[in-house]
Amino acid sequence: MKHFGIAIILSMALALSGCGNSSSSNSINGDWTATLTNPDGSAALAFTVTLAANGGTLNITNLSFTTSSSCFALGTTATGAFTVTGTSGGVTTGNFQMTITSGASNTNGTNELTLVGTLTGSSITGNWTLTGTGAGCSGSGSFTMTD
Repeated sequence: MKHFGIAIILSMALALSGCGNSSSSNSINGDWTATLTNPDGSAALAFTVTLAANGGTLNITNLSFTTSSSCFALGTTATGAFTVTGTSGGVTTGNFQMTITSGASNTNGTNELTLVGTLTGSSITGNWTLTGTGAGCSGSGSFTMTD
């Protein structure tokens, strides 16, 4: 009977050790809204996107610019990376990188938008740079993404 009691206590301890132990790498998964601002605080670009972490790679789908931009049209692609750097008090932090490239059929040149930032909880903040051959397709500033 004594061994049975010890076995039950050990089983309960193992069961409880799994509670609240969710994978922090999934904190970036979901739908995000990005707002990019110029150094003077004016609006530059905005888009929505669905992100899913897969190891250090970021799967990016449903990219849609919500502001008009001739820099990006049909055929635009996006790649990215995400690395968890820590979790404290249930808040995940991590390094975020995303590159959006205009498609070959874009009538306003070949353009690339790069975002580099940090995830803290349900917000990603950082800096963006737009370079390219298209008219009006250059600049830099800060961005915020929220889920």
